[in-house]
Amino acid sequence: MKSLILVLMLLARSSMAADGFSSGAPCPGCSVVLVSFDALQASHVHALGYPKPTTPTIDALASTGALFGQAISPAPWTVPAHMSWMTGTFPTVHGVVNKFAVRDGKRVVSRLQELSPGMATLAGVLRARGYATGGFTGSAGVHRMFGFDQGFDVYSDEAAPFSGMETSIPKAEAWLGRLGKKKFFLFLHGYGNHGQYMPAGGYDRRFVDPPYEGPYDGSPAQQRVLRELGLRGPIRLDDGDVAYWRQVYDEKISRTDALFGGFLRTLESLGVKQRTVFVLASDHGTEQYEHGKFDHGFSLYDELERVLLVVVSPGIKPKVVAEQVGTIDIMPTILSIVGIEPEPAVRAQMRGRSLLGLMRGEESAGEDVFMETDYRLLTHKRGIRTRDGWKLVLTAETGKTELYNLRDDPGEAVDRSSAEPERAKQLEERVRRHYRSLGSDLSRLELGCSPVYADQCR
Repeated sequence: MKSLILVLMLLARSSMAADGFSSGAPCPGCSVVLVSFDALQASHVHALGYPKPTTPTIDALASTGALFGQAISPAPWTVPAHMSWMTGTFPTVHGVVNKFAVRDGKRVVSRLQELSPGMATLAGVLRARGYATGGFTGSAGVHRMFGFDQGFDVYSDEAAPFSGMETSIPKAEAWLGRLGKKKFFLFLHGYGNHGQYMPAGGYDRRFVDPPYEGPYDGSPAQQRVLRELGLRGPIRLDDGDVAYWRQVYDEKISRTDALFGGFLRTLESLGVKQRTVFVLASDHGTEQYEHGKFDHGFSLYDELERVLLVVVSPGIKPKVVAEQVGTIDIMPTILSIVGIEPEPAVRAQMRGRSLLGLMRGEESAGEDVFMETDYRLLTHKRGIRTRDGWKLVLTAETGKTELYNLRDDPGEAVDRSSAEPERAKQLEERVRRHYRSLGSDLSRLELGCSPVYADQCR
């Protein structure tokens, strides 16, 4: 009997090692800072190849850890993407796919604990292992009403909707200052890159060249109009207008990066930075007229889906990771780095994988990544971005497919579904099979209007 028990124990340990939760964690018991740069498009990050110096702080920190060049979000907008970070699973599974759900014929706020009772969160798992847990946010799409406060000792979402890190950082710093030497999990979030954010005092136009004299000022009000017009049909802007919108977007990114730099200096002064794991990520990008629209949520193009992901940890050497990964991997990656072997139910819940092996240089072809949106019930899109550079997008309510060869056509300008019908058919079936495995019937999806912003569906 004793020998049988020993064998079972060894098998269990082997299974945990295969899933990335081995005793060889690079930073066991370390504190964790998860930073969400909301609406940051990967192609505007200098460290990822953007020519303008938009992100010196992010670049510097990324140079000390793992920078993922092809990180893909499970959803192209705030609510479902962040909930996938916090639960390690797909939006279809956790259920928080819009701000509202329909229950007993009535529209109610989508709340994790009611849509998926018993589902664990990253904060809850860490708190159960002795971590102090604090979340400091820009409110709106990461508000506690959706269940984002689950597992946090302190969760700040009382700021005005779409507040930047100038609001969340001081609160986070004050909380850290009260902790002393206790290990912590900090979720820091801000909307400084978002279309519904504008810097106090307006823009200084640091990236605007030549001077712009067109009709736009880059304000949330104007962005809101363009967002809604784009959902109804094509909009027409001239090259100078488009350039201006992208230039003020770069200024937002630059300002947010500078605020984050100040936060890192505070961590240095508190003496906690050396025993802290940093995960920097964007939940989604945002369209700046790449496909003739503004904002995000309504499509699965790469300006929305390819995002920032940086992991910095003691024990992890600097590395640029070229293989494709998903940000659904954030929760299992954090747990594996700090040496937490989750309970069986949590391990079964997580559909992502630990990226620790990739960061340590293990060979991999990357992973195929699935993505989805049910944005406002205006559309239901499902997609796959394969590890070898193909992307298929299925618009479920119409049956239309789009196929792109991202290696030859990174801007997704040429739909190849007609030119390569067999490939399109095979990838569409993979998408449908994947969502069937999650219990989703793509032939029975509701269309309507489910508001994301306060001025919608009136």
